[in-house]
Amino acid sequence: MMAYKRLLLKWSGEALADNSGSGIDEKALDHAAEQVRRLVDNGHEIGIVNGAGNFWRGRLSEGMDRAEADQIGMLATVMNAIALRDAFTRKGLQVELMTAVPMPTVAEPVDAVKARRFLSEGKVVIFAGGTGNPFFSTDSAAALRAAMIHADVILKATQVDGVYDRDPNLYPDAVRYDTITYDEILEKRLGVIDATAAALCRDFNQVLLVFSNSDPELLIRAARGEKIGTTVVAKR
Repeated sequence: MMAYKRLLLKWSGEALADNSGSGIDEKALDHAAEQVRRLVDNGHEIGIVNGAGNFWRGRLSEGMDRAEADQIGMLATVMNAIALRDAFTRKGLQVELMTAVPMPTVAEPVDAVKARRFLSEGKVVIFAGGTGNPFFSTDSAAALRAAMIHADVILKATQVDGVYDRDPNLYPDAVRYDTITYDEILEKRLGVIDATAAALCRDFNQVLLVFSNSDPELLIRAARGEKIGTTVVAKR
């Protein structure tokens, strides 16, 4: 049974890195491509927003103007997206790459109507370049692209297995939520997504599933609608 047809996958840049957390690892790329191939074979329509933490973290760039640092980060997401496109193509998938940063020789500009058509044709659509503006995270980009393509769900795999009331790596007694609202995330200042992304998802009534990236089967199961991790909703 398929609970979610059209998926927006939010991947971190580190998911494509080697054990050092930087660069692009061929095995990690192949692993990501195999997951997406399985999702497509299962009948899902796939949009992807990827981060760039394996190359650049603008907010940690001391002394650099924030807007300039974020522009470097947006370009780094395009580098990851090109690598993903290549890996997906080698798996036999049809892929379209769109970017919010104009690069006509690399990818076409983000276009909601085209993206929805590509998805309905069974193509994987990768959205790069963040939102195209500084000061916005790739979480915000994921919320925007999910709204644009009318995604049924945003799937976000993280280093922990859901949303907790406090950091489970620091507090062994931290409690995981099965379901939580965006307003609760904002009120409790939980860091699963940033405030702008949470507000966007809330306003567009977007479902978000947060689960562990420790097992590739979890992504497949989450797409089927199994109770995994934490479900974030606009209202209970």
